[in-house]
Amino acid sequence: MTALLEVSGLVKHFPVRQSAFGFVSGHVHAVDGIDFEVREGETLAIVGESGCGKSTVGRLVLRLLEPTAGAVRFEGDDLLALDQSALRARRRRMQVIFQDPYASLNPRMTVGAMLSEPLMLHRLASGEAARDRVAELLELVGLRPDHIRRYPHEFSGGQRQRLAIARALAVEPRLIVADEPVSALDVSIQAQVINLMGELQKRFGLSYIFISHDLAVVKHIADRIAVMYLGKIVETASTDELFRNPRHPYTRALLSAVPVPDPGLARDRTLLEGDIPSATRPPPGCRFHTRCPFVRESCRVDVPALLDDGTGHATACPWWPELPAAPPLIAQGGTAQDRARLARLQAAFVSTHREAS
Repeated sequence: MTALLEVSGLVKHFPVRQSAFGFVSGHVHAVDGIDFEVREGETLAIVGESGCGKSTVGRLVLRLLEPTAGAVRFEGDDLLALDQSALRARRRRMQVIFQDPYASLNPRMTVGAMLSEPLMLHRLASGEAARDRVAELLELVGLRPDHIRRYPHEFSGGQRQRLAIARALAVEPRLIVADEPVSALDVSIQAQVINLMGELQKRFGLSYIFISHDLAVVKHIADRIAVMYLGKIVETASTDELFRNPRHPYTRALLSAVPVPDPGLARDRTLLEGDIPSATRPPPGCRFHTRCPFVRESCRVDVPALLDDGTGHATACPWWPELPAAPPLIAQGGTAQDRARLARLQAAFVSTHREAS
């Protein structure tokens, strides 16, 4: 599968300025040297705690922020070498869906004006053709053509996010960066929007960078997952592989916090001690060593490389083969029925793991 987007050595350091004279006293290491690619028709999810740098990555890819260092290649072109005119033309193929649809939609513009604006900006349609295209876009996202005369405040949160999706689709993009697109929505509406994004991906061959902290949502939509911690990618794998065989201690802690949709079962949670270190002074060595339950002395000094094992599963922890197995589901209550159900689940897990191996 061809790589649509290639990112290498991406770095973004924000200066910390103090006093009225604007002296720089330090830098926030928001993104600190990451590499990844997005293939055609693929969804890459970027997950991690708040403040890990995942939203900054999305903005750097689109050049909404200028990177400190690194390279971003889209369809073979170096985006960082483009001037403003060439970049605007290129952005037709790269669109974004923001977390808060109400904040990202102009409250003074009707739906018709909002959706026809990118069509006229890129000279794709005008007049009657633009109106027909707007009606088509509304139907694509599950809204009615007569909504064209309404304003954003007249819609619900889920409908506003559908409008944001329609606006992103207007210019026929190939890549969409979705930054927490469902986190502000109710659970039932989340499912509708996620299913809509999946249907549109199949229909138009879209590629997504899906930024989220909700692993349950990510499991439903993503083909591959990149786990970020304090500006670094610590693990990447296919979605099925990552959920079945998490390797990095931080990934294990994230997965152990995902609720199990069965009141009789639970996970033995991995509780991390302490807080995330300051991004202005990240710790030396492995950035996770200050909270890692399996830390070793070398972790405090050596920076681990993100190494692929040859199967597409890359881990930034040289000690993962020696770590104990990830905690399985455990039965609550201890009844015979609970134990039998747990035994069946664990047997299925072992069987699936052996087949994959």
